[in-house]
Amino acid sequence: MLTNAAVKAARSRATAYKLFDQGGLHLYVTPGNRKTFRIKFRFGGKEQLLTIGSVPEVSLDAARARCDQVRELLGRGEDPRTSTVAPVGKARAFENVARQWHTHMRRRWTEAHASDVLASLERDVFPAIGAMPIGAVTVPVILNALRVIEERGSLVTAGRVRQRISAVFAYAMAEDLVDQDPAAIVSRALTPPAPAQHHAALLEIEDARGLLAAAELVDVVLVVKRASRFLALTAVRFAAVRGARWNEIEDFDGAAPLWRVPAARMKLKAVKKLDAKNDHLVPLSHQAVALLREIRADMHPDDANLHDLIFDRGAGRMIGEKSIGALYDRAGFEGRHVPHGWRATFSTLMNEKSEGADRDVIERALAHTPKDKVRIAYDRSAQLQRLRDLFQEWADLLSPAATPAG
Repeated sequence: MLTNAAVKAARSRATAYKLFDQGGLHLYVTPGNRKTFRIKFRFGGKEQLLTIGSVPEVSLDAARARCDQVRELLGRGEDPRTSTVAPVGKARAFENVARQWHTHMRRRWTEAHASDVLASLERDVFPAIGAMPIGAVTVPVILNALRVIEERGSLVTAGRVRQRISAVFAYAMAEDLVDQDPAAIVSRALTPPAPAQHHAALLEIEDARGLLAAAELVDVVLVVKRASRFLALTAVRFAAVRGARWNEIEDFDGAAPLWRVPAARMKLKAVKKLDAKNDHLVPLSHQAVALLREIRADMHPDDANLHDLIFDRGAGRMIGEKSIGALYDRAGFEGRHVPHGWRATFSTLMNEKSEGADRDVIERALAHTPKDKVRIAYDRSAQLQRLRDLFQEWADLLSPAATPAG
């Protein structure tokens, strides 16, 4: 019998040859190293040949499942090459059911997540088991597909793909296509990934000040340095800073300047992204406003479009995803602090400063859901003022020698 390893290891020879499995199923290897699964059978007293598909588009498990279908059709006296029963099997193929599940679920997901889910299935699942009838997909078949992902070192991805296969089976059970989920127990056989590593972050204020000072001396474009300072002052996720636009800044020249990060750009569930009530409010410190004024002062009047990016590297392009991380590495802080680390720095130092009394306000500053939801919702204006005070205290800690702008 064939094995997955034998199929993978098969190499071309001077002439075509066959490697047999069972029931007439065999692997046909050409001199050009094209490998196809074929089934040899007899119908009407004559030997016939049916080509199933090529490797790696069709896996050994899928080929065997198709071979079983062929034998079933022959048992009923039907020609597998022309039988109208085949489309029924195709409708219940794992790939077909998985795509139905994806269509059913995508309205609940963000566009990015929906694309990621489908891409993982098309890359890691459909080539292995997509052509198989969903009812023929067993625990060993799923495990074999996931082992391929593990072998390339993607342990987290293997676990995530298993969850998605399991979700497809849950959908199929609801549609009465299958009566069990073989993917549910596979997790016990997977290699557990290494414990998640926390983002490197500086937890002493002197170190945080030192990083900002060192970054100013690095020879990089000014927009990256400014984005780094704004990131530190606001403690938001880097993606929010990269996409920040001038029309998100409210009361810029007034007494209560505010950055309203739209919910659509926040790390939220798709349904919450549609509700402006979930916008993230970041009161701007004097230092943050002064930084924005520096940027506006350097802008050409013709470029002062309020819909434009604040941190524009030119022609409306965002700064690179790795730009600030590279800046910190060059400043001598490689392995000690990453852009996302400012959130941990802010949380740790401000909780220490208030001895935990401002825990809920700090969580809100980080766009986390506070534990005391009732108290947070009771007086929004008071909470917003406390947020403003908090961010000003933080900015003063980062730059104690600076004189606050009026």
